[in-house]
Amino acid sequence: MEPGAFEVAPGVHRIPLPLPNDGLRAVNVYAVRDGDGLVLIDSGWALAEARQQLERALDQLGHGFEDVHRFLVTHLHRDHYTLGVTLRRTFGTRISLGAGEQPSMAAILAGRVEGQYRDLVRWGAGELVEPLRQARSGDREGVDGYEPPDDWIPGAVDVPLAERILRAVPTPGHTNGHLVFLDPEAELLFAGDHVLPHITPSIGFELARAGSPLSDYLESLRLVRSYPDMRLLPAHGPVTASAHARVDELLAHHERRLDLTCAAVGETASTALEVAGRIGWTRHNRKLADMDLFNKFLAVAETAAHLDVLVRLGRLRSSTVDGVVRYA
Repeated sequence: MEPGAFEVAPGVHRIPLPLPNDGLRAVNVYAVRDGDGLVLIDSGWALAEARQQLERALDQLGHGFEDVHRFLVTHLHRDHYTLGVTLRRTFGTRISLGAGEQPSMAAILAGRVEGQYRDLVRWGAGELVEPLRQARSGDREGVDGYEPPDDWIPGAVDVPLAERILRAVPTPGHTNGHLVFLDPEAELLFAGDHVLPHITPSIGFELARAGSPLSDYLESLRLVRSYPDMRLLPAHGPVTASAHARVDELLAHHERRLDLTCAAVGETASTALEVAGRIGWTRHNRKLADMDLFNKFLAVAETAAHLDVLVRLGRLRSSTVDGVVRYA
């Protein structure tokens, strides 16, 4: 990842910031010119290295942290939200977040994680609960890195800047309150994690999980597809020429994934954990047993999301016995 500020459109610069894991290496923050200052779309993870790289990138643009008028955050995951919170504590910068994130924000601030453990039990993955609990013990960043935003963006609304008008559009799926920001005049889509050029975003990994996150995600993809095509400015990966082209690929991917998931149920009733263990993961077709704890959790959550859609479509049935859901 090469640090710096890279112009992707007049008045818009992509600023990649580091992440602390071996999976995604960087998150893209976008600096949008706003009169004598900037508005940033997303903020990065609250890491010292990320803060330093952001400061240098802003300096490259002739600005400092004090010139950032507002953070427009696509969703509340750490790599998008928490550096903005850190900077607000010093500079008072306004943070805006989608209203659909309110239940998850409340759960984070209250330390309510039991809902995820109950989900794991429902999915037949109760064996992951204690290892996950242990991994989280003492992780104060999960709470201390968060504070509520200054304002909640209530739905599809215009966000006027000095030289352009952005359109905030709710796109639930990756999270309940995920937003994308459209600049129709410049033909730009600030897509957050909703549309990524090389990977598919995780589905169903939330403290306050939606009833059918994959259904929400597919509907949100179709919503974005209904707008005129625009350049894709994703939170991870390179800028690409056509958001529509990638949306079509994502929709086709999930159709294939639904077929694969349905076939993996087999002839006997299966839990989400059992189905997740029968299918491959990532482009390298990794086995569930070979994945780390966090990615096992993501894989089981996503499998459950696909299974629930298959039930809604009438392709499978589900039954619950002793708190565990089985699909057949």
